[in-house]
Amino acid sequence: MLKITEIFHSLQGEALQAGLPTVFIRLTGCPLRCVYCDSEYAFYGGRWMHFDDILAEVRRFETPYVCVTGGEPLAQKRCAELLKRLCDEGFEVSLETSGAVDISAADRRVSRVMDLKTPGSGEELKNLWSNLDDLGANDQIKFVICSRADYEWARTQLRERGLDTVCEVLFSPAWGQIEPRDLAEWILEDRLPVRLQLQLHKLLWGDVPGK
Repeated sequence: MLKITEIFHSLQGEALQAGLPTVFIRLTGCPLRCVYCDSEYAFYGGRWMHFDDILAEVRRFETPYVCVTGGEPLAQKRCAELLKRLCDEGFEVSLETSGAVDISAADRRVSRVMDLKTPGSGEELKNLWSNLDDLGANDQIKFVICSRADYEWARTQLRERGLDTVCEVLFSPAWGQIEPRDLAEWILEDRLPVRLQLQLHKLLWGDVPGK
């Protein structure tokens, strides 16, 4: 069983699967408290669900794309079993994880979208840098940028660690904190090998939960 906050159908708003109709499985709980978090409602509560019931709900939406998110989904140890079962069922699965928890148990068929927490997030010290050694071409690294200082920090990590040689790297402006156009111009000026990511779901629906 896993504690689930919600299961819903929407368009994927982030990462390489942006725009695709996707079923989201939001697990309850998170050990981080990022200043820009938009899913605080998932920190507590939720309901326990059996794996079979979760899979039945996912099938109901008739889409091949599934995103397991949170909170921090890997904070629940049995999340790895859910990921494996989803892959075994033939779904194309992505995992949104903070990078503060060991990702090695996640099935390698899953596209692991891993945050590296910037100083502006308030949780930089929670980064588990050893996770970088477990990433491969199927995965993605995401930086949520809150300021010019965050951008420069992320640029340093990108260059010094050669992150773009590991997997796709995404730079995303923190909602309401910097202008997306500014971030775009910085990326172009520095000729960074990254993808600018906007949160499509927020452009469409704002901060409505479950969208």
